[in-house]
Amino acid sequence: MSKRLFDVTLAGIGLTLTWPLILAGAIAVKLTSPGPAFYRARRAGQYGVPFTMYKLRTMRVGLDTVDRRVTEANDDRITPVGRWLRRLRIDELPQLWNVLRGDMSVIGPRPEDWDIVERHYTDAMRRTLSVRPGLAALSDVYWYPDFAYHDPPPTGVPLQEHYLRRHLPARLAVDLEYIERQSLLLDLWIIIRVIFCILVYSWLPPPRRPMPSKV
Repeated sequence: MSKRLFDVTLAGIGLTLTWPLILAGAIAVKLTSPGPAFYRARRAGQYGVPFTMYKLRTMRVGLDTVDRRVTEANDDRITPVGRWLRRLRIDELPQLWNVLRGDMSVIGPRPEDWDIVERHYTDAMRRTLSVRPGLAALSDVYWYPDFAYHDPPPTGVPLQEHYLRRHLPARLAVDLEYIERQSLLLDLWIIIRVIFCILVYSWLPPPRRPMPSKV
């Protein structure tokens, strides 16, 4: 109950403060790219129940396919406006509405694509679905801005294949660490660290980290 109250309070404050930014982003998307301003993504929620996650649309319409669920750094599907929205994480602000609805928490494991969960998750991996997915995650702190920055795929290997083989197990290991250590103090620390990463590492490249040897 305390975590849910924490989520609702922060999400309400967050939407109140950031709705002009969301509106400006939505207008920019509509003016520069044909299609809707918002993207509705199917994600796996708590206990594996699917839900619709809202984001500002950053990609061109009709290019999201099953074999390209993972976005590359220089992905040709991302619009110029979308690239800035992603860089500053403005595209994720509409997920505050998901938090208010109870689909997500402010902090929790990152919500995974429904198709990837259904096709690739083992029973052990599904342990990370025991809690609500988060707008931000402990893995965001460890691996900012994303896993591919720290561990790019070898030449000729598709990013999604590399993600499923190396990045997904590493991310889920951090998700399980979060579930075991979960507390409001940890959530506050993650929020502070994520804000620091956005404000600093959006402009300065963060130091690269080696992948765990067990992956």
